[in-house]
Amino acid sequence: MSDANQTDQVRLKPLFGLRPGVWLSVLFALILLVILFFLLVYPGLSRPGSLVTFTTEPLGAAIRVDGVYRGTSPCSIVIPQGTHRLEMGIPGFSTLSLERDIPGRLLGSRFFPRRVSVEGRLEAADPLEPLRRAAAEYAAWAFAGEPAAAWQIPQVLSEGVYRSAAAASDPAFREGMDGILAGSLGYTVTRAALRDLLRARFLLDNRGLSPSPLSAIRSGRLLLATLAASPGAAPALAELLEGDAAARLTASSWYALSLVGREAGALRRANAPGAPGIPALGRSLNLGGVEFVYLDGGYLEPGSLRKAERLEIEGFWISRYELGAAQWEAFTGAEPRWDPSRREGLIREGLAGPGYLEHYSPPAGTGPTGVQGVSWYAAKAYCDWLDASYRERVGAFEVRLPEEDEWEYAARLAPGAASNQMPAQMLGGLWEWCGDYHVPLSFFPGPEAPSPERNLRGGAWINPPGSVNAGTRASLPPDACSPFVSFRPVIARPASGKRAAEP
Repeated sequence: MSDANQTDQVRLKPLFGLRPGVWLSVLFALILLVILFFLLVYPGLSRPGSLVTFTTEPLGAAIRVDGVYRGTSPCSIVIPQGTHRLEMGIPGFSTLSLERDIPGRLLGSRFFPRRVSVEGRLEAADPLEPLRRAAAEYAAWAFAGEPAAAWQIPQVLSEGVYRSAAAASDPAFREGMDGILAGSLGYTVTRAALRDLLRARFLLDNRGLSPSPLSAIRSGRLLLATLAASPGAAPALAELLEGDAAARLTASSWYALSLVGREAGALRRANAPGAPGIPALGRSLNLGGVEFVYLDGGYLEPGSLRKAERLEIEGFWISRYELGAAQWEAFTGAEPRWDPSRREGLIREGLAGPGYLEHYSPPAGTGPTGVQGVSWYAAKAYCDWLDASYRERVGAFEVRLPEEDEWEYAARLAPGAASNQMPAQMLGGLWEWCGDYHVPLSFFPGPEAPSPERNLRGGAWINPPGSVNAGTRASLPPDACSPFVSFRPVIARPASGKRAAEP
């Protein structure tokens, strides 16, 4: 048996004439120097530069270095040594661009980088523009529905107020901001949107700062006054609230009063003969092969959550049929830009989608009468062309797409009427473009910022029977092209000529 206390001894030999104790010390020192070199020196040699901290007013600016997006302020970015172009920009503000010589640090740059601060104040030529852009994005999110656990809706409207709130001290700008928020009410169709709108209201009343108790009370009073002045606001708000809050609202007298008269859902013809100037054009006329018939003015009664007030409709002419292929070909012959052979160019310009003017053959006996697959932009271009071609003849009127209430008025007057003095097939042929923006809750004040979608009315042959009526609403982005969408022009006063009628 071996001795348990016995140990083996290893003796190192001299290396290059150096005793082991000496060359081991040298080896360890070299290893330590290599480690220190790669930790303290190599980063400064391989990637010399500085940690640049960007701060902007307002916050949230996109930071680009030499044209490449790198982050959003406030942020810190490692930028290589040398001269670089630094850009800070927010939509609606002038982009701040500057050239900076970024230094480097040789020793310890990994742990103690050289720090450089870049500050920028962004200016808006029009202080309302950032809020308009935010309101347009807020409107776009209205079409996304209620958020879920997998995705959330950004608070874009209140962010836009924060960016524009510094100008609220000017009464003129403040009035414009109030108008934009009032217009945004029409797109408040989800609880997330309602939270964003409330936050925006409080921020505006405090010029972008946190609210005080007194200012919060004032903001609440203003918001309630706006709601109280908007017929139909109570039912819309009831759909957004939950639990006891919704129950208390639906039991209130305000909610009950808001429903009075809304069950009518009909139109009333005016006793007076129509708008002045009718004899100049007659009750029917033909422009470029399009047959127009005249509808006397009247009143469109409230009948849906969208329409909560009685509207006076001035007399106008409407195409008896959806625009036909022959009339469209005459247009594209005069304006070849809109020919289907130019589809790819129109798509690149954002004026049409992939289905532009693509024909879909329906089952026998159900065929639509109008040209198919027309984008809103193309439909408007046709109306503009027809208007320019007959400008002297139409005089004070204009050829355009119908506004939504004009279309509904015509559809209620002529539900499938066979008379040659009435528009035909208003329902069930093809969906038809209207000229105005789509606002989900249009009984609120008109929007300052445009909706991302345009109104459609009428339904198509593909919709199940009875699923679409004169009050059914739909919408699409203006560049969308569907084989189930067409249009019919009108001759009327310039757009938005209708007004609320006194009860």
